Amino acid sequence: MAYEESLKSVSLDADSSLATYTGVPNQPGSATPNSGHQYKFVKVTGRHQVGLATAATNEVVVGVLQNKPQVTGQAATVAISGITLVRASVALAAGDIVKAAADGRAAKGTPGTDVGIGVVITPAAAADQLATVLLRVN
Repeated sequence: MAYEESLKSVSLDADSSLATYTGVPNQPGSATPNSGHQYKFVKVTGRHQVGLATAATNEVVVGVLQNKPQVTGQAATVAISGITLVRASVALAAGDIVKAAADGRAAKGTPGTDVGIGVVITPAAAADQLATVLLRVN
């Protein structure tokens, strides 16, 4: 399904936690799977720099990584507002609020307890699949 929504993003530098060489799929030297950290939550780790959000609590998540930085310092495109894909760490259903899991993927948040980063708008997504999320990054 298509959405008439612009995705707002910023470009920052990738730190070493995001810099994962993925190469070209099915070519020698390429990682399998080939996704790197694309569609995972990120946090600010330095001046003009972002890294993988690695804890479910007490981190300020700034957005969702949209590309696959291959080396440290390469541009990391970070979605900060709008509708984006996010890699799920557990099964998610439409209407669930999401927070960052320990590996940067989306975990189900508890209404009233967790600060949600977004709301799932797809019918359902199983663990390690992509969910469509309306970002509400503060």
